[in-house]
Amino acid sequence: MELDLAGAELKSVLNRLRRAQGQISGVIRMIEEGRDCEEVVTQLAAASRALDRAGFAIIATGLQQCLTDMENGRRTGEDPDQMRARLEKLFLSLA
Repeated sequence: MELDLAGAELKSVLNRLRRAQGQISGVIRMIEEGRDCEEVVTQLAAASRALDRAGFAIIATGLQQCLTDMENGRRTGEDPDQMRARLEKLFLSLA
């Protein structure tokens, strides 16, 4: 299953990943500076949410592409049940 992120979808995912990257850098800096535990955990939780949202956006795009391919009669060479199982496994890996 190949993922084809285009335009706004790609920009959204990349923005979320960059936000998470910045937040993780902030967490590292906070730990090195000996900052308050609650502040560190709050920032770490924000980074985790940003990563989760990026992952869900990628999975949602993959689901949409698979459905479109099936509706248009394009075969990806993979059994629809196998594809569904793989996408479900990916989705659950983020849960």
